[in-house]
Amino acid sequence: MNKQQLEQKSVEYRKKILKYIVGAKAGHTGGSLSCTDILNVLYNHALKVSPQTFTSPDRDRYIQSKGHCVEALFVVLADKGFFPEEHLETLCQYKSHYIGHPTRKVKGVEQNTGALGHGLPISVGNAIAAKLDKRDYKVYTLMGDGELPEGSNWEAALTAAHYKLDNLCAIVDKNTLQITAPTAEVCNTDPLDEKWKAFGWAVKEVDGHDIDALKAAFDSLPFEPGKPSVIIAHTVKGKGVSFMENNLKWHHGVPSKEEYALALSELDNSMAKAVV
Repeated sequence: MNKQQLEQKSVEYRKKILKYIVGAKAGHTGGSLSCTDILNVLYNHALKVSPQTFTSPDRDRYIQSKGHCVEALFVVLADKGFFPEEHLETLCQYKSHYIGHPTRKVKGVEQNTGALGHGLPISVGNAIAAKLDKRDYKVYTLMGDGELPEGSNWEAALTAAHYKLDNLCAIVDKNTLQITAPTAEVCNTDPLDEKWKAFGWAVKEVDGHDIDALKAAFDSLPFEPGKPSVIIAHTVKGKGVSFMENNLKWHHGVPSKEEYALALSELDNSMAKAVV
């Protein structure tokens, strides 16, 4: 896909994320909207995985550590044909597999996640397995900046550098907000770039909503031979809907009928600009 097609796809994804959150009357709206462009470029440009190859030992692995933003992942997986999109009409309903966090009962999901700080350690294990098996697949994991104070992340970061896992890429969705306050007020982890470098990682910082910048970052992996790579993606929580952007209320919030209509109108305007 070219830049224009990917930008259009991001708008489509955001509209569907809101549709299914409204239908479920539950969902992590802001964080799903902040990582939409990242998932878009991953699945439509970078990742070597499809419904047909999902059981192949040579497929790329993607593990969503920030599992609470599963609505974005589900929408993208449905679009890629891992399951019929109408399944999402059961989101958060009794006996549905489409619950509020990723589960391997859903085709396309590599790992159950949601307990924060687990995605990177699991990804390190997958990357070590690739090295041991002499396979050339890549392992990607998406983390929220609010989960970085978890000590398990830094144990995994040390291990990844020690084993020279240049087949591993972590992406930090740095939207600067978590459920109760800005991340810098809850537990400040800045400067993130220097911390990752100190742990032996190669680092790139990008605008997490810039399609070309994301494509270029993924295309340049590994950033340094013999080092794991981390992309610090600067994003906006609630991206694409003006009244949701940088607003704590929308960490976990469901739009009213009026808010939903307004959000769709704004996204339709964004689509019109993307088409031009």
